[in-house]
Amino acid sequence: MKKLAFIIFLYVFVLCVSSTNARPVSYPNGWTVMMSNNGDYNSVHVHYTPTIDYSIGFRSEYRRENEVFLNAIQLNTLVKRWNKANSQANFYIKSGAGIAYSDHGKYQSETEAAGFTGIALDWEDRDYFTSFENRFLHTGELGHSYMQSARVGFTPYVGEYGDLHTWLMLEVEHEPTAQNPLTYKPLIRLFKDVHLAELGMNNHGEVTFNWVIRY
Repeated sequence: MKKLAFIIFLYVFVLCVSSTNARPVSYPNGWTVMMSNNGDYNSVHVHYTPTIDYSIGFRSEYRRENEVFLNAIQLNTLVKRWNKANSQANFYIKSGAGIAYSDHGKYQSETEAAGFTGIALDWEDRDYFTSFENRFLHTGELGHSYMQSARVGFTPYVGEYGDLHTWLMLEVEHEPTAQNPLTYKPLIRLFKDVHLAELGMNNHGEVTFNWVIRY
């Protein structure tokens, strides 16, 4: 698994050829594909941004610990953006509703209505980055969960427009009901043109690989 993730990461590194960021709302008429893989879940989120204020899309997620599949329509709303001369901050609300499914343990092809909501905040300038987000997920009799995470990061160099941009980050995540409630992981983020890739490993030896593509 670790070897496969590393090979995929190298492939993305070679492909990366306008800088982008993993924002839940893109530019008007823009499409975004987000793929996330870590020790807790695998997910794919595809969304379309009609205006600068919100995006709407489809999220498919598999949560490993209780073997729950989630498929939902997700709405991301930009509540507030602070544009300064040399920095930017954003406040989002991310919510979704759909169907959860599991046949794990006592569940025999159990299907439940599901929903989630949470906030996301970030601030960055050309040298530093920080963010916080949380999410409450309810899947009926299949259970519920709450998670929150925070990141801090910096860039070892300030690139020009069109360069390959690199960020080094540390993420701390707290999920009270998880088998490992507290995790932390160093990450490297690379982005160029329409591609963004992240690779890291947490303190439990679990690999994270995220890939974002914007059109």
